[in-house]
Amino acid sequence: MKDVDKYLKNLATEQKTEVKRLLDITINSIPEAEICVTYGMPGFKYKGKYFIAYAAAKNHYGIYPGSGAILGLAKELKDFDTSKGTIRYSLEKPISENILKKVLLFRKNDIDSNK
Repeated sequence: MKDVDKYLKNLATEQKTEVKRLLDITINSIPEAEICVTYGMPGFKYKGKYFIAYAAAKNHYGIYPGSGAILGLAKELKDFDTSKGTIRYSLEKPISENILKKVLLFRKNDIDSNK
């Protein structure tokens, strides 16, 4: 958690608030996920596997759930800028808690089914 706090400390207030919101939704939705830093970003592991990561950039926020969630939830994510393993959005058009929870559940189910 110390490395996550270090990441957050370097963000502007607005960015810090948003990344904390994403982290809190993840912790509350998938409490068995372990917080960590992955690829230099705050993220989570689940059952020892990469689960999701979050980042704040100059003009957007990034959610990195891997390509399976992007493909599997294409309809729900149609209003966001996506690429192979990334969802990007701005605070003017934020990702809702409901959609993020769908992404988290998709990832959890994906890992659970690939034992």
